[in-house]
Amino acid sequence: MTVRDVRLFGDPVLTSRAEEITDFDEALALLIEDMFETMDAAGGVGLAANQIGVLRRVFVFDCSHTDGGLRGHIVNPVWEAMGEETQTGGEGCLSIPGVKAETTRFEQVRLSGVDLHGNPVGIVASGLLARCIQHETDHLDGVLFLKRLAPEERKAAMGTIRASEWFNR
Repeated sequence: MTVRDVRLFGDPVLTSRAEEITDFDEALALLIEDMFETMDAAGGVGLAANQIGVLRRVFVFDCSHTDGGLRGHIVNPVWEAMGEETQTGGEGCLSIPGVKAETTRFEQVRLSGVDLHGNPVGIVASGLLARCIQHETDHLDGVLFLKRLAPEERKAAMGTIRASEWFNR
Protein backbone atom coordinates (compact mmCIF):
# COMPACT_ATOMS: atom_id res chain seq x y z
CA MET A 1 0.00 0.00 0.00
CA THR A 2 1.17 3.48 -0.84
CA VAL A 3 0.29 6.97 0.32
CA ARG A 4 -0.15 8.93 -2.89
CA ASP A 5 0.07 12.67 -3.47
CA VAL A 6 -3.26 14.48 -3.17
CA ARG A 7 -3.86 16.73 -6.17
CA LEU A 8 -4.52 20.36 -5.28
CA PHE A 9 -6.93 23.02 -6.54
CA GLY A 10 -5.85 24.13 -10.01
CA ASP A 11 -4.95 20.62 -11.21
CA PRO A 12 -7.15 19.85 -14.26
CA VAL A 13 -7.81 16.28 -13.06
CA LEU A 14 -10.00 17.73 -10.30
CA THR A 15 -12.39 19.25 -12.82
CA SER A 16 -12.52 16.18 -15.07
CA ARG A 17 -15.26 13.56 -14.94
CA ALA A 18 -14.00 10.13 -13.92
CA GLU A 19 -14.74 7.08 -16.07
CA GLU A 20 -17.00 4.17 -15.09
CA ILE A 21 -15.12 1.13 -13.83
CA THR A 22 -15.65 -2.10 -15.74
CA ASP A 23 -12.61 -4.16 -14.66
CA PHE A 24 -12.81 -5.52 -11.13
CA ASP A 25 -9.25 -6.74 -10.86
CA GLU A 26 -6.18 -6.59 -8.62
CA ALA A 27 -5.33 -3.12 -9.93
CA LEU A 28 -8.66 -1.81 -8.60
CA ALA A 29 -8.10 -3.50 -5.23
CA LEU A 30 -4.63 -1.90 -4.98
CA LEU A 31 -6.04 1.50 -5.96
CA ILE A 32 -8.64 1.28 -3.19
CA GLU A 33 -5.98 0.21 -0.65
CA ASP A 34 -3.81 3.18 -1.68
CA MET A 35 -6.81 5.50 -1.41
CA PHE A 36 -7.50 4.36 2.16
CA GLU A 37 -3.82 4.84 3.08
CA THR A 38 -3.80 8.31 1.50
CA MET A 39 -7.07 9.39 3.13
CA ASP A 40 -5.95 8.14 6.53
CA ALA A 41 -2.54 9.82 6.25
CA ALA A 42 -4.20 13.11 5.33
CA GLY A 43 -6.79 12.85 8.11
CA GLY A 44 -9.76 12.98 5.73
CA VAL A 45 -13.21 11.42 5.89
CA GLY A 46 -13.40 10.81 2.13
CA LEU A 47 -11.21 10.63 -0.96
CA ALA A 48 -12.17 10.30 -4.62
CA ALA A 49 -9.83 8.65 -7.12
CA ASN A 50 -9.31 11.82 -9.16
CA GLN A 51 -7.92 13.49 -6.03
CA ILE A 52 -4.88 11.25 -6.50
CA GLY A 53 -4.85 11.71 -10.27
CA VAL A 54 -6.83 8.61 -11.29
CA LEU A 55 -9.93 9.24 -13.43
CA ARG A 56 -11.90 6.19 -12.29
CA ARG A 57 -15.29 6.30 -10.52
CA VAL A 58 -14.45 5.12 -7.02
CA PHE A 59 -14.24 6.78 -3.62
CA VAL A 60 -13.38 5.73 -0.09
CA PHE A 61 -14.87 7.10 3.11
CA ASP A 62 -14.42 6.90 6.85
CA CYS A 63 -17.22 8.23 9.01
CA SER A 64 -16.67 5.46 11.58
CA HIS A 65 -15.91 8.01 14.31
CA THR A 66 -19.52 9.23 14.21
CA ASP A 67 -22.39 7.46 15.91
CA GLY A 68 -23.25 4.47 13.75
CA GLY A 69 -20.81 5.65 11.08
CA LEU A 70 -19.23 3.48 8.41
CA ARG A 71 -15.89 3.01 6.68
CA GLY A 72 -15.82 1.68 3.16
CA HIS A 73 -15.57 2.25 -0.55
CA ILE A 74 -17.99 2.49 -3.45
CA VAL A 75 -17.39 1.91 -7.15
CA ASN A 76 -19.52 3.65 -9.79
CA PRO A 77 -21.56 5.52 -7.16
CA VAL A 78 -25.00 6.98 -7.82
CA TRP A 79 -26.99 8.77 -5.14
CA GLU A 80 -30.44 10.25 -4.85
CA ALA A 81 -31.89 12.58 -2.24
CA MET A 82 -34.45 11.12 0.12
CA GLY A 83 -36.73 14.07 0.64
CA GLU A 84 -36.08 17.78 0.43
CA GLU A 85 -34.54 18.36 3.88
CA THR A 86 -31.07 19.87 3.78
CA GLN A 87 -28.18 20.35 6.17
CA THR A 88 -25.74 23.26 6.19
CA GLY A 89 -22.37 22.82 7.80
CA GLY A 90 -18.67 23.40 7.55
CA GLU A 91 -17.13 21.49 4.68
CA GLY A 92 -13.52 21.21 3.63
CA CYS A 93 -11.54 19.28 1.06
CA LEU A 94 -8.15 17.57 1.05
CA SER A 95 -7.55 19.12 -2.39
CA ILE A 96 -8.17 22.65 -1.06
CA PRO A 97 -6.13 22.82 2.17
CA GLY A 98 -7.03 25.50 4.69
CA VAL A 99 -10.45 26.26 3.20
CA LYS A 100 -13.60 25.39 5.11
CA ALA A 101 -16.97 26.90 4.26
CA GLU A 102 -20.64 26.52 5.12
CA THR A 103 -22.07 24.23 2.45
CA THR A 104 -25.64 23.04 2.00
CA ARG A 105 -26.26 19.40 1.11
CA PHE A 106 -29.21 17.03 1.29
CA GLU A 107 -29.72 15.61 4.79
CA GLN A 108 -30.45 12.05 3.67
CA VAL A 109 -29.41 10.18 0.54
CA ARG A 110 -29.63 6.69 -0.91
CA LEU A 111 -26.35 5.51 -2.41
CA SER A 112 -25.96 2.63 -4.81
CA GLY A 113 -23.00 1.19 -6.65
CA VAL A 114 -20.76 -1.86 -6.38
CA ASP A 115 -17.80 -3.01 -4.31
CA LEU A 116 -14.32 -3.86 -5.57
CA HIS A 117 -15.57 -7.30 -6.65
CA GLY A 118 -18.55 -5.94 -8.59
CA ASN A 119 -21.13 -6.92 -5.95
CA PRO A 120 -24.06 -4.52 -5.51
CA VAL A 121 -23.86 -2.11 -2.56
CA GLY A 122 -26.59 0.13 -1.18
CA ILE A 123 -26.49 2.57 1.72
CA VAL A 124 -29.03 4.97 3.18
CA ALA A 125 -27.10 7.77 4.87
CA SER A 126 -27.73 10.97 6.76
CA GLY A 127 -25.58 13.58 8.46
CA LEU A 128 -21.83 13.44 7.86
CA LEU A 129 -21.94 10.30 5.72
CA ALA A 130 -24.61 11.83 3.46
CA ARG A 131 -22.45 14.97 3.14
CA CYS A 132 -19.40 12.84 2.34
CA ILE A 133 -21.25 10.82 -0.33
CA GLN A 134 -22.41 13.99 -2.07
CA HIS A 135 -18.98 15.66 -1.81
CA GLU A 136 -17.03 12.66 -3.14
CA THR A 137 -19.48 11.94 -5.96
CA ASP A 138 -19.16 15.60 -6.96
CA HIS A 139 -15.39 15.03 -7.23
CA LEU A 140 -15.98 12.11 -9.58
CA ASP A 141 -18.12 14.43 -11.72
CA GLY A 142 -15.34 17.05 -11.76
CA VAL A 143 -17.18 19.39 -9.36
CA LEU A 144 -15.42 20.97 -6.37
CA PHE A 145 -17.42 21.98 -3.30
CA LEU A 146 -16.60 25.63 -4.06
CA LYS A 147 -19.31 25.50 -6.75
CA ARG A 148 -21.86 24.66 -4.04
CA LEU A 149 -21.11 27.82 -2.03
CA ALA A 150 -23.05 31.05 -1.90
CA PRO A 151 -21.29 33.76 -3.95
CA GLU A 152 -19.92 35.57 -0.88
CA GLU A 153 -18.57 32.32 0.60
CA ARG A 154 -17.00 31.37 -2.75
CA LYS A 155 -15.31 34.76 -3.03
CA ALA A 156 -13.87 34.46 0.48
CA ALA A 157 -12.68 30.90 -0.22
CA MET A 158 -10.98 31.98 -3.44
CA GLY A 159 -9.23 34.78 -1.53
CA THR A 160 -7.94 32.23 0.98
CA ILE A 161 -6.73 29.98 -1.85
CA ARG A 162 -4.95 32.83 -3.66
CA ALA A 163 -3.18 33.83 -0.43
CA SER A 164 -2.16 30.28 0.49
CA GLU A 165 1.42 29.08 0.40
CA TRP A 166 0.51 25.82 -1.36
CA PHE A 167 -1.22 27.66 -4.22
CA ASN A 168 1.64 30.12 -4.77
CA ARG A 169 4.46 27.58 -5.14
